[in-house]
Amino acid sequence: MGGYLFAHFIGEQPDGEQIYFSVSRDGLHWTDLNGGLPVLRSQIGEKGVRDPFLVRNEEKGKVYLIATDLCIGSGTSWADSQSVGSRAIIVWESEDLVHWSEARSVRVGVEGAGCVWAPESIYDRDQEAFFVFWASMIKLEGDASPKQRIYGAYTKDFCTFTEPQVYLEAENHVIDMNIVEDNGWYYRFVKDEMTKKVRADKVKRLWDETAVPIASQALDALFGVEGPEAYRLPDGRWCLIVDQFGSGKGYLPLLCKDLDTGAFTVAPNDAYHFGQTKKRHGGILPVTEQELVRLEETLSGRKNG
Repeated sequence: MGGYLFAHFIGEQPDGEQIYFSVSRDGLHWTDLNGGLPVLRSQIGEKGVRDPFLVRNEEKGKVYLIATDLCIGSGTSWADSQSVGSRAIIVWESEDLVHWSEARSVRVGVEGAGCVWAPESIYDRDQEAFFVFWASMIKLEGDASPKQRIYGAYTKDFCTFTEPQVYLEAENHVIDMNIVEDNGWYYRFVKDEMTKKVRADKVKRLWDETAVPIASQALDALFGVEGPEAYRLPDGRWCLIVDQFGSGKGYLPLLCKDLDTGAFTVAPNDAYHFGQTKKRHGGILPVTEQELVRLEETLSGRKNG
């Protein structure tokens, strides 16, 4: 492995809700590409994209980038974006991480949903397809008021999807789920929208009804965080980054040797650097040395966006 590609957005300012790239060799120190300007822009749907996520299809030799179809900076309110927002995700695909397809809009949200937020994906070994999941605000039978739930559907090409189903819900809102696989388990990190904290659990199969909670003092102590993303570092440790939206400080990395333990420690300030731009909710993809060099050579310092 050569390093990592980080796709993210930067905020609600003009051009902030587009796709930015950064790269790293150690997963902790990041260099902004393209002169700190967007690499991909959406001119369809809401004409803004947030919460990008990268997923690789090894068999097809492709990487898909999926994102929330939303532009808060255009003047829409947070209330409207949840109740009457887009039910589509925006999708790009690439074979080399440099040349990307045109963006396409794919409607995945169920009828009556007010939004489709923070789509992510993981390959389901049992279904032999990609499981795509996101948060939607909806009022179902028995609800006193609408709430955010995690929905999921399957795809093999990120063009057509199975009928979405409720995947995860709680007494109150849940959004921003990240799932990683390790040692035959799927580890899940999700933001509890009521406590504004991230909690963790694990399941043997993606649709197991009963999950094993993972206690974590470090996560319990963090308030005002979202956008969890977990990935393994070159030294074998796990890194979980969380977006400190409450304080506006950007991403914070937490480190642990074994996800089972939940024994995360906050990385000291001098152990990481997220580059010049303040990164908001994004996704991290391990890349080969060849891919990393190609990204650096093609996009380093480029100013034309």
